Amino acid sequence: MAVHARRLCHIAFHVPAGQPLARDLQHLFGFQPLAAREAGGWRQLALRSGDAVFLVNEGAGPGEPLYGLDPSHSVPSATNLCFDVDDAAAAARELAARGCRVPVPPVSVRDARGAAVYTVVSSPAGNLSLTLLDRAGYRGPFLPGFTSVSPAPGLGWVSHVDHLTLACTSGSSPTLRRWFHDCLGFRHLPLSPGEDPDLGLEVAAGSGRGGLRLTALQTAPGSTVPTLVLAESLSRATSKQDQVEQFLVRHRGPGLQHVGLYTPNILEATERIAGAGGRLLTPPAAYYQQPGKEGQILAAGHKPSLLARQGILLDGDKDKFLLQVFTKSLFNEDTFFLELIQRQGATGFGQDNIRALWQSVQEEATRARKA
Repeated sequence: MAVHARRLCHIAFHVPAGQPLARDLQHLFGFQPLAAREAGGWRQLALRSGDAVFLVNEGAGPGEPLYGLDPSHSVPSATNLCFDVDDAAAAARELAARGCRVPVPPVSVRDARGAAVYTVVSSPAGNLSLTLLDRAGYRGPFLPGFTSVSPAPGLGWVSHVDHLTLACTSGSSPTLRRWFHDCLGFRHLPLSPGEDPDLGLEVAAGSGRGGLRLTALQTAPGSTVPTLVLAESLSRATSKQDQVEQFLVRHRGPGLQHVGLYTPNILEATERIAGAGGRLLTPPAAYYQQPGKEGQILAAGHKPSLLARQGILLDGDKDKFLLQVFTKSLFNEDTFFLELIQRQGATGFGQDNIRALWQSVQEEATRARKA
């Protein structure tokens, strides 16, 4: 029987001392400090915008960071997804019986506001581990062992995590899909009618530039776990290395490539991020000149010139639209970025937008090589 994740608690990152991720999340993306902990060589800071919580583990202690695992990875990375479950100890036993590696057996942590039990399970997706957490008996703002931090005045621009995208090696999506299904109860979410779960959705970039194979997974109805998207390269169509393959090289293997953050007002969020100095990807100029694109944007209730100026992509038809904008990498190693997404009735990920993102990243890489 699979362990059922009920909710995403947080996404954890492992960065070296002095890496500016925590600062950038606050100053560029509107996250606010939530709770902090310093012990055993680790500085851990949880930051929040709406229901989206990022835990930045900075440093390298002799032991494991609380609620996580030190992957000793060679580059800064998103290393852990923490999910709420009903019984962490029972989850550890169930997954161990299925052959999963459980490097951190169930641990109980308590402070003045209650207790929580967690365990850490290794996933088959590169350095990504999964923390399974039972915090039903805790009444604090974050987790036992952390000290609350008073946030600065102001509101974040993000309400919750919309989706999580894993960059995978070519041909590995079916194996990963089955693992997440058998172990954590994720189910295939078709992105096109009649989609084969083992084939996913193929999005060709066109003109011999390759493309993506996307496989979307969701948990059972009633949970609030974000959609999990598996992305692998269709490299057979080109001799050039694309951005998924570049991620695999720079990241030293599969991992969490980006997090899609939902915003109720992508125009305001994008304007504030750009105003704070955040670096956003610029879509190809031809994107906004596509036949029918202006009418599509107007039908969604937006101004084409405004979306073009802010680099916002829009896809959809009738009364279902999707707006997206992508940041440049948050790490010098070019291994992780953020996406802002606003949905106007749409549930997918916009094939035209995927192609535009593909071209944007390829053009950005070309500019970087020439610089």
